[in-house]
Amino acid sequence: MKKRIAILGSTGSIGTQALEVINQHPENFELEVITAHSNANLLVEQAIKFKPNAVVIANDKFYNKVYNALNTYDIKVFSGNESISQIIEMDSIDLVLIALVGYAGLKPTLKAIEKGKQIALANKESLVVAGKLITESAKKNGVNIIPVDSEHSAIFQCLAGESFNPIEKIYLTASGGPFRGKENKFLKNVKKEQALKHPNWKMGNKITIDSASLMNKGLEVIEAHWLFDLKPEQIEVIIHPQSIIHSIVQFCDGSMKAQMGLPDMKLPIQYALFFPFRIKSDFPRFSFFNYPELTFEAPDLKIFRNLALAFEAVKMGGNIPCILNAANEVVVEAFLNDKIGFLKMPDVIEKCMQTINFIKDPSYEDYVFTDNETRIKALSYIR
Repeated sequence: MKKRIAILGSTGSIGTQALEVINQHPENFELEVITAHSNANLLVEQAIKFKPNAVVIANDKFYNKVYNALNTYDIKVFSGNESISQIIEMDSIDLVLIALVGYAGLKPTLKAIEKGKQIALANKESLVVAGKLITESAKKNGVNIIPVDSEHSAIFQCLAGESFNPIEKIYLTASGGPFRGKENKFLKNVKKEQALKHPNWKMGNKITIDSASLMNKGLEVIEAHWLFDLKPEQIEVIIHPQSIIHSIVQFCDGSMKAQMGLPDMKLPIQYALFFPFRIKSDFPRFSFFNYPELTFEAPDLKIFRNLALAFEAVKMGGNIPCILNAANEVVVEAFLNDKIGFLKMPDVIEKCMQTINFIKDPSYEDYVFTDNETRIKALSYIR
């Protein structure tokens, strides 16, 4: 039987690459739902090509445009963020790929889990914000969460067949981004155009800025804490500029397993969509002779303070990671709009972490309140 897929965020980097994988294997998948926030033109193009059962455009003002473009096709059209959470309750969906960016992924992720849908998770922020709620709900509802991030997919793959063997430590690798080795004097005046030039990966604007500031790796530390039930001290970040080793697991006997490959997001996407099976692909193959040296170095936590703040947040727990994430989303948007300097971003994040009320054991409503309060505070600090 074909696996029936919903892709939340089909017009983004992960979503478009997932559709490429599905297009290469039409005998294995049936596309049930695709969603977008505001990219109506691409959503319509995707809908006409893949003929899903339904589409959702989150931004209501584009509803008529999408509806009029698709009204001659047998495709249902909905709009609004609430529709995204509602539509994934459809019985005809087997797997939900959460490829939404940022906090927006939290509610649909929780809804999909509550309805017993299997999850391919590319939205790290939902675990950052409410990892305890998500992991507890997944356990309660018998839901598998298959990570799509290259680093967490690597850890997931390394743990296959190792369920009885204790993890001593994991190593999350990071390319170091476009500013690896740069000093504060240089970073003080960098512009968004420089930060958006990632050396190895092609990603959306938000995650590319996060990679440049190492916040992306910080969010991945928190995500790994929840996905693999690890203490913060069991997670180490290492800079690996070639991006060939995607992450490493070290077991209690000292042996280590690494997952390697060329930097191509379609590989972990395909792995998640076909899990538990590996399917032959025509992706480019890695050659050791093209990479005679693989190098590693420690991240500079004094210059790239976002990574240090993320470790602090995961150790503190409660709603602090939610504060970290919300403040980061605000400062990244401000940086992309030339309203804040690169080095000022961690200042605002840290101030929010220090001034917003700590909640030790937050409910979903507490997370919603914390997220909203943090965004207001962060904006006031920027102004």
